[in-house]
Amino acid sequence: QVQLVESGGGWVQPGGSLRLSCAASLSMFSFYTVGWYRQAPGKQRELVAINTNDNRTIYGNSVKGRFFISRDNAKKTLDLQMNSLRPEDTAVYYCNGKLSPNDYWGQGTQVTVSS
Repeated sequence: QVQLVESGGGWVQPGGSLRLSCAASLSMFSFYTVGWYRQAPGKQRELVAINTNDNRTIYGNSVKGRFFISRDNAKKTLDLQMNSLRPEDTAVYYCNGKLSPNDYWGQGTQVTVSS
């Protein structure tokens, strides 16, 4: 059974940093893409960052230059370093792994950016 478990969310002031981590029940190489998405209240889920098995990385426009995704295949983890956080980054952040034909999601972790 494929499981993804996020950790590291919380509250931070604007301009601060947080690091999210996603632990998988199988090797990250098993997925053809792994990534992070987020959903704010009343909004659709949106792409934050994804990483593919051929080592391409795609970031959402609103986080480029501030957020950085990294995977550790040996540890079976996927991290998201979030810097220069803004109130509009407030959302539930979800880890995702695509393993054809299925799409796997973690339970989500709340990130709140406010003063």
